[in-house]
Amino acid sequence: MRVFERHAFGSIQGFKLGWSPLGPPLMTVFCYRLGDLLIDTGLAHVCKEILEIAARHGIRRVFLTHHHEDHSGNAALIRHACHARVFGHPLTTEKMATASPILPYQKYIWGKSTPLSIEPFPQNIETPLGAMIPIHTPGHSKDHTAFLLKDAGALFAGDLYLADTIKYFRSDENVVAQIESLRKILKLDFDILLCGHYPKLKKGKTRIAKKLAFLETLCGDIIRLWDKGYSEKEIFRALQLKEHYLAKILCFGNVSMLNGVKSVIRHSTALK
Repeated sequence: MRVFERHAFGSIQGFKLGWSPLGPPLMTVFCYRLGDLLIDTGLAHVCKEILEIAARHGIRRVFLTHHHEDHSGNAALIRHACHARVFGHPLTTEKMATASPILPYQKYIWGKSTPLSIEPFPQNIETPLGAMIPIHTPGHSKDHTAFLLKDAGALFAGDLYLADTIKYFRSDENVVAQIESLRKILKLDFDILLCGHYPKLKKGKTRIAKKLAFLETLCGDIIRLWDKGYSEKEIFRALQLKEHYLAKILCFGNVSMLNGVKSVIRHSTALK
């Protein structure tokens, strides 16, 4: 089953994309367009749809929030087919320069990203809605970047938000860095939260604040028990955290709630 929906977020156009061989996709992703500029490129499995978008709207600039396959999957295709320039954080450039091994679930759900050379963000990014400012927001990935449209009061958040509360984490996520990134974003002025998966048209800062409060509480509780001598699994049980076992099994343990506990311990103790 393929998902291809057009959505309007004021003057910003959004495209909801997803793919599955049977039934509804396990996950969909949004790309956003402002004139000839595209934020993220979706998963490789929907290359036909995203190429149609790029050709129809004359896309000449692509800005990536990060290197994950559901966001960068068609960057090389758009660059070559539409002669578009692709921009990203220096760490995104490093990640996208060569083919990296991915787990079977990543290839199955999203497909692989084709390696390509990415340009660094220009000093000034002009859009039909005013200047766009890139903001490095590591945590979900080291290269994660959000984009602020100050005049429009909109934030392209990539995977910084996702939800008020998080049910599982990737094994390479840095929860402590996420907290700092969320605090940084809350200092900005915006209301529209254009998440890579679950956009919110109103009260975007409120949603960011809710996720921040959730992560701060989780982090504080984990460190408190760790300092008392609890093991990772004992902390998991003591906090009555719940595991999404289907996701954990399908993703070979790369995605789980326990990963969040491990991340907090790993990165918090490194700061001491």
